[in-house]
Amino acid sequence: MTPKVRLTAKERGAEVLEAAVRAFARSGYEGTKTDEIARLAGVSQPYVIRLFGTKQELFLAAVRSACERIEQTFREAAAETPELGALGASYERMFAEREVLLVLLQGFSASGDPVIGDCVRERFGRIYTLVRELTGASPQQTREFLSAGMLLTVMSAMQVLGPDAIPMPWAEEIQKTFGEH
Repeated sequence: MTPKVRLTAKERGAEVLEAAVRAFARSGYEGTKTDEIARLAGVSQPYVIRLFGTKQELFLAAVRSACERIEQTFREAAAETPELGALGASYERMFAEREVLLVLLQGFSASGDPVIGDCVRERFGRIYTLVRELTGASPQQTREFLSAGMLLTVMSAMQVLGPDAIPMPWAEEIQKTFGEH
């Protein structure tokens, strides 16, 4: 029998956050219960609350985590080529991390809650600012870039884009337009 490895509180917290991202991506803020997250993480529901305080704080942590992942992806791309095209190509690779993109969409959807809305607006603003800083893009270029990214995110959520895409002629037609300049 292999001895059970004990995780640090930080490692366990990361596991809970990963489980939260999966659960919130699937069911959204209102539809996700902390006991479901606990089950996915293999911990007790009181432990989840002890780590994050409230379901809302856990959701905010999941949204922040998704935004940080997008920001990291953009920084890595810009380190090689500080152009919008490079950032766009790096974002397209995130379709393999569909849950991250779904949490972002769930954050937008839950923005009617004042606390969640404040967080989502602040994080989206950070992404906007980061894109401008990394590429030197104008406000209009950045708007067009983010608009295209949102379209791709929605298409990914509909599963017409990404590794397990359901082929749809209209989606394929739209996707082809991203290679045109």
